[in-house]
Amino acid sequence: MTVSVNFEQARFNMVEQQIRPWDVLDQEVLGLLLAVKREDFVPAAYRNLAYADTAIPLGHGAEMLHPLIEGHGLQALQLKKHEKVLEVGTGSGYMAALLAAHAEQVWTVEIEPALAQVAKANLQKAGIGNVAVETGDGLLGLAAHAPFDAIMVSGAVEEIPAALLQQLKVNGRLFAVVGSAPVQTMTLVTRVGENDYRSEALLEAGAPMLRTAVKPAFIF
Repeated sequence: MTVSVNFEQARFNMVEQQIRPWDVLDQEVLGLLLAVKREDFVPAAYRNLAYADTAIPLGHGAEMLHPLIEGHGLQALQLKKHEKVLEVGTGSGYMAALLAAHAEQVWTVEIEPALAQVAKANLQKAGIGNVAVETGDGLLGLAAHAPFDAIMVSGAVEEIPAALLQQLKVNGRLFAVVGSAPVQTMTLVTRVGENDYRSEALLEAGAPMLRTAVKPAFIF
């Protein structure tokens, strides 16, 4: 028996029950989360769970971020329409779709080729034309298109790699979930000078570790 889900209501409930109560209050961000259809970026077997407060498997060991992390990431980055954005860890393409609505151009890098193809198809189907999907290790950044105004790390890292920090513009922002389970923290890093970075811990949250995230990395 197939259970029918009212996705419009589920989307509203996600925003009002999972995201807004945890201090995601930016009206543009909340409006975007209401507008973009998350169910179109979820594997068919999990479509009815698109708005649940749970990790959704994408295959190949990957998972979608919890909606709360997605909301906080968008709010923290404070994207502007003229900005260039890098996403590390494309997954199904959902976060790239959210970023694209607030930025001029998004480059998103996925280490698993099969997922990169899924994301390309999902983004194309959604009619989103300002996202370029690349295959590779996003934790190395994307030097060919750097520097970036903002970087979204869609997964957890033990520490933030130097390569990503170096590819931020001055005044650029980077959002990541930092640390090893069970203690992981949503973190915003701002490049305040050529060799100067400011780090702000936002909220504790669990996220899947990116595949190559356990390599030695930059230490503040």
